[in-house]
Amino acid sequence: MEELAEYHGSISKRQAEEILNEAGRDGSYLIRDSMSSAGSYCVCVRCDGWVYTYRVFKQKDGLWTIEVAPGMKERLFRKVSNLIAAFKIPDQGISVPLLYPVNKPK
Repeated sequence: MEELAEYHGSISKRQAEEILNEAGRDGSYLIRDSMSSAGSYCVCVRCDGWVYTYRVFKQKDGLWTIEVAPGMKERLFRKVSNLIAAFKIPDQGISVPLLYPVNKPK
């Protein structure tokens, strides 16, 4: 995955929830390594005081996709940054648009 400021690396789901709840705004999001699926990532986003997690996979053809609500068409992206940009728009199959990146502290 390309370098993204909102990528926090190998943090737990609980740590992600704490960071996003501290951010305190619906639409705040970060990216972390998936703990249950090696080589995959998770986009975690805050909505109505809850943190929703969506797994991001790299397919065999090198394209990226994200888990979305049932019935939504799978979309493929060349880069994770393109995927993130697409999900900044409402009604894309996740709980809330990705509006406010929470960058990893330097």
